[in-house]
Parts: sequence; structure tokens; C-alpha cells
Amino acid sequence: MKRGATVSELHRFVFEGLPVRGALVRLTDAWQEILQRRQLSATGAWPQPVRALLGEMTAAGALMQANIKFDGALILQIFGDGPVKLAVAEVQADLRLRATATVEGEVAAGARLSGLVNVGNKGRCAITLDPRTRAPGRQPYQGVVPLFGDRREKIEALSAVLEHYMLQSEQLDTKLVLAADDRVAAGLLIQRMPAEGGSARPDEERIGLDEDYNRIATLAASLTREELLTLDADTVLRRLFWQERLQRFAPRTGADGPRFACTCSSERVAAMIRGLGQDEAAGIIAERGEIEVGCEFCGRQYRFDAVDAAQLFAAPGVPLPRPGSSAVH
Repeated sequence: MKRGATVSELHRFVFEGLPVRGALVRLTDAWQEILQRRQLSATGAWPQPVRALLGEMTAAGALMQANIKFDGALILQIFGDGPVKLAVAEVQADLRLRATATVEGEVAAGARLSGLVNVGNKGRCAITLDPRTRAPGRQPYQGVVPLFGDRREKIEALSAVLEHYMLQSEQLDTKLVLAADDRVAAGLLIQRMPAEGGSARPDEERIGLDEDYNRIATLAASLTREELLTLDADTVLRRLFWQERLQRFAPRTGADGPRFACTCSSERVAAMIRGLGQDEAAGIIAERGEIEVGCEFCGRQYRFDAVDAAQLFAAPGVPLPRPGSSAVH
């Protein structure tokens, strides 16, 4: 965490008597740690437009995870045919989060979404829900939407892409406001709540027709990027919804709030090397002297020498790497 950074926080609320809920997230220390780890890595800092996109993705992932209360990982991915080959934000049920991006080629200053990942309209956004207790052989749920609209026009705002996803996957009206710089990644989510079991009109027939949601979404859309990045949560909610009755839940912060954490481990890397096969692993060691694997999310390095590799294939259950060749920062 950078010195002087405030603690990240997430606030959830509902509008009393109305079928509308919301959430507001401010990632400060968690977001700054992601950027700092990348800056200290061998590849160095991402270009500014990539940092902005990844910050918005991370904030959006935290909002969506908190909103669905899913026991597992929510993984938001954007990939396509621009210089950003893949951008990933992963948020666990307890709001541990991490993010990374793979960049190949030059990124133009001020590049927008299409210039980063959707040059030829081949970009996609995928949201994966991977249950913590997923049965062996069972695939996680994944929804994919394009980065263009109904007339194949390129979408330049990540928020619009995710609003479209929520409309398709959940039949729920959603308004997202996202912003990120090198200090803060923040977001506001407003959503029409699902119809209750006894409702005469299913959710798909209510899209765009709820006057209360439409009014509140219009208020949310008036929030500027500068306000979202600089104002505290209480001020934002008071300025936007001062005429509404809000029921706010206890904020999630600190050990219960959004925070950076990586799920990489020696065991996972060992399993990956086993997947290569003994011959290929031996070939890499013969050529390089060891197998070195770096985590794209946290920058940690895992090194396996010939002895480690031999143990991997002789006794797959032995935790590796052994002392002396364990992961290093």
C-alpha cells in the first residue's frame, strides 16, 4: 500500500419504498497496490489509458460481486484485436481482488475502449462466475457480450457495455458510473430490483418502464468523473439523492472490504507444470536451467530447478517448490 492512502470501501443501499438498489465503491489503497506492484515488475507500468480501463473494470467487478452476493469468484475480462490483448479483474466473494492486463504494441495517448481492444469490432466482454464449491468437471457460468451496439457501432464506455450485459443476462435496468486515475478507482451502481415472486409482470416486460428507477438513474448519470474520484461516499450520496429516502447498510472496509489479494500459489504452479508433461518440463530445464513462472497479478516469481521438477513427477502430492527454490518477490 502506498503511504498516505486511505482505506478502500464499499457502500450498499436501497431506496425505501422503491424497487431500486445501489452500491458505491471507492478503491484507494487496494487500487494503488495493484499499480505499484505492476510498476515494480520487469515490464513496468501500464500506459495511462490501460490503467484507466483496468481501474474501471476493478471497480465494476467489486460492485457486481457485492450486488449478486455470489459465493465464488467474479471474473471480468475484456479481450479483442487492439494493443490490449486481455484485461482481467477478479473479485472474490469477500471482496479480495486483483487485476492485470496484457499489452502488445503501442497504446495511443488518450485511447478509448475501441482503440485499446476493439479496433476491428472483434472485442468482447466476458463475465465468469466460478463457484467456490464447483464440482469437478462442472464448468463455471460465463456470459459474453460484444463491444458494439445493435447497429454494430463501437461502444466507447465500459459502463455501457456492462449495462448491456445486465440487461441481457438478468433483464434488469442498470446504471453504472465509473472512473479511475492513479489514486482512486471508483464506481456507482443503480439497479432496478427483480420482480417479486407474485409479480404479474416478469422482469423482461418491465425494462425501461419503471418511473422510480428512471428518475434515480437520471440523477446517478449526472455524477461527474471529477466528483466520483474526489468526493467521499457520504457527500456523493447526499448530493445526488437528497430528496430520496435511503436505507444504508454498514459499509464494508478494512479486512471486510475491498482489498488486494492474489490467489496464486506454489501448488497451482506445480499443477500447471505437471500439465506440461515431464518431457516438456525437462526440455525447458535443459535449455534454461530452471522453470520460472511469474504471476501476472502480483509479480511473484516461482522457480523450479531439476530436483523440484523430478519431485513433481515422482510424487505429485508433495507441496513444491522445496525450501531454497520457493516463490520470490
